Amino acid sequence: MSKISVYIIAYNEAEKVITTIESVLWADEVVLVDSWSTDGTPEIATSLGVKVVQVDFKGFGDLRNQAIAACTHEWIFSLDADERCTSEVAAEIRDLVNRPDSADAYWVPRRNFFMGRWIKHSGWYPNYRQPQLFRKGRMSYDQKSVHEGYILNSEKPIGHFKNAIWQFPFKNMSEVMHKANRYSTLGAQRISEQPVAMGTALTHGIWSFAKHYIFKLGFLDGWAGFVIALGNFEGTFYRYIKAIEIQKGTQWQEPR
Repeated sequence: MSKISVYIIAYNEAEKVITTIESVLWADEVVLVDSWSTDGTPEIATSLGVKVVQVDFKGFGDLRNQAIAACTHEWIFSLDADERCTSEVAAEIRDLVNRPDSADAYWVPRRNFFMGRWIKHSGWYPNYRQPQLFRKGRMSYDQKSVHEGYILNSEKPIGHFKNAIWQFPFKNMSEVMHKANRYSTLGAQRISEQPVAMGTALTHGIWSFAKHYIFKLGFLDGWAGFVIALGNFEGTFYRYIKAIEIQKGTQWQEPR
């Protein structure tokens, strides 16, 4: 029987991490990769019997590679603190890792719950990030600070799960705005390496709104779909504005 490690990355996720951990306690090993949380997140994980590893945050790509290194078993399942592994996905994982014809990495769809409803459009379902189940040594991550990509070290095609995990990305609008601010800051550095102007920021922001609200049918998700599209506009627009600040070395100053 193949053994499975689960890694969870977290920072100040005390309100969410208990349910996340409980959803994967069936695994042979659960590793919480924490970046020095101050709200009791690592203590909660320890109380649940989880291995806690502290990693200085240098970007999500580096963080996930450190998480892989901390896992000791043949198969690795990646779960974020706002995600939940369903019993159906757990059963599918146990079946796949013991098949002789299994792939080396698998996409796992995510169902997102936001503003009191399951989101069915807006680019949020079926929603994938990097492959979340993979053999150790067969996948790693690039060094992007945010929206990190994956590097597949296998000639086998990536498989697809039939069942979906659940994601609860935001508990309220304050958290939406906080994440947009954090991610736009992390992404601004990479964008600043190429010429950026205010028109570029506006164009990319408008396109991001249209992509999620119109082309990905966000309007069918009601007001939640509008909020998702507007949030993407803001996050994209401010990411480019921050990149302009980096390029010009400008900050808001009082007039003299």
